[in-house]
Amino acid sequence: MVENYKKLIAKYFENRSFIEANIKSFDNFIDKELIKIIEEVGEIRPTITPENVEDFLIKLNKIWVGEPQLIEADGSKRNVFPMEARLRSLTYAAPLFLEVSAYVDGLQIENFTTQIGKIPIMVRSKHCNLNGLKRDELIEVGEDPDDCGGYFILNGNERVLIMVEDLASNKMFVDKANIGPSRYTLRVFSESGALRIPHLVEQMKDGTLYLSFTRFKRVPIIAVIKALGMANDQEITNMINSEKDYEDLFINLYKGIEWKTEEDALDFLGKQIGITQSREIKIERAREFLDRYLLPHLGNKPENRIDKAYNLCKMIKRFLMVAKDGKSLTDKDHYSNKRIKLPGDLLADLLRVNMRVLVNDMLYNFQRLVKRGKFNSIKIIIRDKLLTSRITSAMATGGWPGGRQGVSQNIDRTNYLGAMSHLSRVVSLLSSTQENFEARALHGTHWGKLCPIETPEGTSIGLRKNLAMLSTVSHDDVEKEKVIEVLDKLGIQKNGISSNSKNSGGKR
Repeated sequence: MVENYKKLIAKYFENRSFIEANIKSFDNFIDKELIKIIEEVGEIRPTITPENVEDFLIKLNKIWVGEPQLIEADGSKRNVFPMEARLRSLTYAAPLFLEVSAYVDGLQIENFTTQIGKIPIMVRSKHCNLNGLKRDELIEVGEDPDDCGGYFILNGNERVLIMVEDLASNKMFVDKANIGPSRYTLRVFSESGALRIPHLVEQMKDGTLYLSFTRFKRVPIIAVIKALGMANDQEITNMINSEKDYEDLFINLYKGIEWKTEEDALDFLGKQIGITQSREIKIERAREFLDRYLLPHLGNKPENRIDKAYNLCKMIKRFLMVAKDGKSLTDKDHYSNKRIKLPGDLLADLLRVNMRVLVNDMLYNFQRLVKRGKFNSIKIIIRDKLLTSRITSAMATGGWPGGRQGVSQNIDRTNYLGAMSHLSRVVSLLSSTQENFEARALHGTHWGKLCPIETPEGTSIGLRKNLAMLSTVSHDDVEKEKVIEVLDKLGIQKNGISSNSKNSGGKR
């Protein structure tokens, strides 16, 4: 037994909170995710431009959040504390500022900062007015010094964003198929920014492997690999498995003889998605589709095509290892194959969708003014109420992008433990009306991460869980360059080529 364990636990909670994951997630959203969302929007080019202007460009530069404020009836502004927001049925929110630039034919004509809306602030987060206050100061502003925060105040109601558990993106999942001609299926949910595209690999009874994603429905996977620039059959064989001869692989390569070059494969794929124009247009459009929608997490530039081809070869190898060598299926309930969407991630999803709405609204207002000949500044095309109303509406009702309901809920204030439990709740996206025995069962990898006891009885059992008291959730992004650097130090090579070589980007 550990001696002085009470002192250890007390020390642990000196600078930590039971719901630290929620607060860190929100801080990460404000500090990092907001910037990424603006970078994803990129440059805005209206299709209709003012007279005598060839190229009009709107750039969204910096974005930042102010302090939670209150605007009184006389127009005066002042900082507000959560207790006042509760008592006066206000929304505890901070202004969201954006720096915008306009360019005409390459020359900057405008650069200004504008408020694009208000964003609700999590109580006790880094951007909350209570941050850094001592116990006496908290009591002075009407707060309970033992309240852990981690929730939002909308129209005086305390709302909590429920954490969502989902399968990890950008990982391969091989499963047994219950219906359809294929005995096994391999799925990858490729996620990049706002895009989350499911990819499905199946094998028909004749041995041919097919890939499905977006508009491409069951296209031969070898055709896609060749269209990405890996047209040599020997190279494909070496990348999949140079040590073992899979009969099914040779069947697929034999069926792919008709696509001798990259252009032949692109022409075939162009026909598959219904492009009826000339061969050159088919090839160009097929390339655009592959760059944008095939495994977008690997990039959308021409130089990323070979990485995508290597990854498709890896997917074929994994599929054949399960189908032919009897390797085990992917354990979907293992927690290394799951990801938890925290409040910060959920807010990022919400803002990402609504930033697109704001940009479309800006373009509509701009083009309407240009057509009327009344355009003189882009300041007047930004409506600050649009973003505010859409975000607060979603958080007040619980309706989220993707048709999900119940993401935001009124916090359970029956007692202190009830509130703590509600703030650490994790829900699964699986339907509670279906059996899903494996998903409901306790898994060994839950140890230390999820509470093995706290789950409801009845239909939601095992699908609604709670974080363990001492669990921590990481937010650090793993950068590709750092991984390659570590692999290099370990001396790992592929096909005798070190990652220091020029063309080794996708060969790991």
